[in-house]
Amino acid sequence: MRVACTTRPMHPTALQPALTPIQTLARLRAGELQGCTRLDLRGCGLTELPPEVLTLADTLEVLDLSGNALSTLPDGLARLARLHTLFASFNRFGALPPVLGRLPSLDTMGFKANRIADVPAASLAPTLRWLILTDNCIADLPSTLTDCRRMQKLMLAGNRLARLPAGIGRLQRLELLRLSANAFERADHALPDELLALPRLAWLAHAGNPFSAAREQAAQALATVEPIAWHELRLQALLGEGASGHIHAAQWQPADGPARDVAVKLFKGAVTSDGLPGCEIAATLTAGRHPHLVGVLGALAGHPHGTPGLVLPRLAPHWKPLAAPPSMASCSRDVYGVDQRLPVDHARSVARAATAALEHLHSCGLSHGDLYAHNLLVDGDGRALLSDLGAASLLPDDGTQRAALQALDRRALDILVDELAGLVRA
Repeated sequence: MRVACTTRPMHPTALQPALTPIQTLARLRAGELQGCTRLDLRGCGLTELPPEVLTLADTLEVLDLSGNALSTLPDGLARLARLHTLFASFNRFGALPPVLGRLPSLDTMGFKANRIADVPAASLAPTLRWLILTDNCIADLPSTLTDCRRMQKLMLAGNRLARLPAGIGRLQRLELLRLSANAFERADHALPDELLALPRLAWLAHAGNPFSAAREQAAQALATVEPIAWHELRLQALLGEGASGHIHAAQWQPADGPARDVAVKLFKGAVTSDGLPGCEIAATLTAGRHPHLVGVLGALAGHPHGTPGLVLPRLAPHWKPLAAPPSMASCSRDVYGVDQRLPVDHARSVARAATAALEHLHSCGLSHGDLYAHNLLVDGDGRALLSDLGAASLLPDDGTQRAALQALDRRALDILVDELAGLVRA
């Protein structure tokens, strides 16, 4: 959220001044935020929910409590009848509060990077469409998860799950699922038939589980590119930042050749929204080089703080993502510019490039898991490169599972092709 509090303006041209979360908290406690619809209280040092939040029951729609020290929420929270979006990541919750299940309009909920080990059956509102529980300690999910029939996006990477609840196939609208970095000992526990048969599932990540660990280690050991030493790199400007890491411009001076311009991706933490940095590195090295992949020069070695990373070719500045990532409103669909258009020959060329890149990954024994326009870099002349293997997973040995996972990637490709056609028609 870009503003700490938004109210409905009295006049169409009225602008609300931006407030810091601390300023917002002070005004909230002074009773000055009546009519507020969006409330940003990130990083305010809160150990309990300010009771004044409940006075906004008639209007509050979005509440961000991330980066505090909260471990509980009051039962009175259920009075927030209009609340549709709640973020409480980076707090101290050990259990998901049951009151959450009584929020009648709750659509999107994020509790990333807490200490959650317990998800009570009553804590999951059946209205949920997007649930983020990444990087917690969850070993079991209640059967009530399967009552969330609107669920489109389910983020469960970095937990302790060994099985999915029976009836997961009831989530007929599920489109994106992250199961990486959990405790699944068997592929069929992570990838049951009823899950793989879901009609809309298109983006699935499952790397970093015990059932695939040995194969992931072997794949990285078989990489044909050599690691690149940190001392051979000179970092320059920051080129960009994603969910999993920062990408810097750099100059690489190999011991046996001339200097060259490169890009260096430094991973942010132990667990990303898609999974583990080590799995992304293994997948990127396994995929190697292809005319329609960004490619890789080597894995980073010898960082002074042990930070994992990848050394990548540096693209010219005119290469840009085809779209922006999904928004809160679009949930699982990329966001294109209002006036964005593509010539028909460019659209066909981009579609062919994406298809060729995906076929290459499948031939390498990988699923992409995140085939989106925002992961396609285009140059304005119809050329395209597929990037970001953060959600890529090694395909299992079982032929039926392998075929089903490849079909999910192709469903994502079909969605992309439809979006490209829309850019031509628009």
